[in-house]
Amino acid sequence: MSLQPKDYRPRLIDSVITSHMEAFGAVEVAGTMWSGKTWTSLSHADSVSRLGNPATRQMAEIALGTVLDGELPRAIDEWQELPEVWDAVRARIDESDGRRGMYLLTGSSRPAKKKVKHTGSGRISRLRMWPMSLAESGHSSADVSLSGLFEGAFAPCETRVEIRNLAEVICRGGWPGALELSPQAAALIPTQYIDTLVSAEDEDAPEGESDLRRFLQSLARNVGSAVTVDTLARDMGYIANGEVKEAGRLRVRRLLEYFKNRFVVDALDGWDAPIRSPQRLRVKPRYDFADPSLMMALLGVGPEALMQNAQLFGQAFEQLCLRDIRIYASCMPECTADSVRYYRDADGLEVDAVIQLRDGRWGAIEIKLSESKVAQAEASLLRLRGKVQANPAARNPEPSFMMVLVGNGSGAFRLPSGVCVVPLTALGA
Repeated sequence: MSLQPKDYRPRLIDSVITSHMEAFGAVEVAGTMWSGKTWTSLSHADSVSRLGNPATRQMAEIALGTVLDGELPRAIDEWQELPEVWDAVRARIDESDGRRGMYLLTGSSRPAKKKVKHTGSGRISRLRMWPMSLAESGHSSADVSLSGLFEGAFAPCETRVEIRNLAEVICRGGWPGALELSPQAAALIPTQYIDTLVSAEDEDAPEGESDLRRFLQSLARNVGSAVTVDTLARDMGYIANGEVKEAGRLRVRRLLEYFKNRFVVDALDGWDAPIRSPQRLRVKPRYDFADPSLMMALLGVGPEALMQNAQLFGQAFEQLCLRDIRIYASCMPECTADSVRYYRDADGLEVDAVIQLRDGRWGAIEIKLSESKVAQAEASLLRLRGKVQANPAARNPEPSFMMVLVGNGSGAFRLPSGVCVVPLTALGA
């Protein structure tokens, strides 16, 4: 009997979990805290063990079987609280002669690798979960399908977007717990998220509370750029005699890993058309927040202030778009964990997002808050296509699609050049 909560709102990852449970003995659903991982896992489970409960964890430390025993499929919530669970689940799967769909593991952080003996390859699949996309929260009609664009499917549609509503969506975030709240009450959730994240007594935290918060604020100020370790170190005051030393760089790298391991910060790597191109490794990663509301909370900005700052609004909208693009791409079997990237070259050409599938097909996306910037975005996309096709010997495929993702557009349409213009509130998986 499913444990699906009464008010559960279906998520795009549900179908992915179902397919993975048919193929693997267990599925790990990892991702951002408060994103709905537990409710989603319960909707696929018939029993549950909650290791976030101290009493449950204490009993599990005495008898690990108490976590595993129960009606299958069984959800094990916050499994990283007792990393030994991973190896025990793997052993149970082996003992069952490879039975499928036995366990669902949820977690908001990656446990220390040294505490897990086996990778779980072939037995446990790993899925990433973000907060809700606009299509999941009901703020997008999803008339334009990202996966459909790769198949050549596109139909014009109309939509209406109030710029204030967009500002409220950014500050509210994709937190399931905020769906029914007023804008004022919803704004408390990302603020409390940050407070909980930096004030929790975490023995793995590389710095104290004030440095953890200041580091996130530095990232928020530098969002949308390939910020360097030295820039972050200077923001943090990790300098000696006015210069950044290696010790300061090491502290910054540890902070980056800490927040990446808690699914708060995501790296967006560089893209180049030839799959084996070293350029992919040379382009510095950009760092984005799992949800744009975290950026707003760190900067202390609400909808009213956001509407008074066009540059910040554009950066925040880009974060919103990248969150949704990642979510929609994660539902496509042809995508890998790093299918979403960005493009930047020595000639100054930048494209906000490039999605490449396993079979080599790719699509490029430019993000603009205003429809008045479409011509500029179109030029960048056409320039990228021209560069990719400039070397016939490389046999790089043409893009499956090129799209300008806008904030206040009146609808989705195709330009004579073939570039699609799509409001974010019309995009879906």
